[in-house]
Amino acid sequence: MDDRIATSVRRLRTSGKRITPQRKAVLSILAEANTHLAAQDIYARARQCDADLSLATVYRTLNILRETGVVHELHLDGEHHHYELSAKEEHSHLVCLGCGRVIEVDSAAFCQAAKEIGEAHGFVVATAQVELAGYCETCHRRHTEASDQSG
Repeated sequence: MDDRIATSVRRLRTSGKRITPQRKAVLSILAEANTHLAAQDIYARARQCDADLSLATVYRTLNILRETGVVHELHLDGEHHHYELSAKEEHSHLVCLGCGRVIEVDSAAFCQAAKEIGEAHGFVVATAQVELAGYCETCHRRHTEASDQSG
């Protein structure tokens, strides 16, 4: 069993949650993913192993995993929620508005800045999630070239 899955299972048990086949399936899918997945993506992948699984079960499972801190819910494009297994190291996301690419970056500097801002306002920051939206190098170049040609 993947270390991240084993850690997630321990976290669920510590929270008093049962380890169901559906929860294990969602954890496995998230652990194997090389990208952030929407609930629909998780559902489609899970159905390959369990044709009886419903989308409602996937949503309920994701809610439980989110509530227990096993997964993070991300709002990468404003409309859709994406999910990833919680990682030991804090990281932030650079989200391309052109192609939708998501780049994970170390967020130590962001977390430090958040803590300093919190302290300045008498607030203790426990965690910080930062998402920066903009354009990846490829999309920025395309946009710049299109602007140059039209002008």
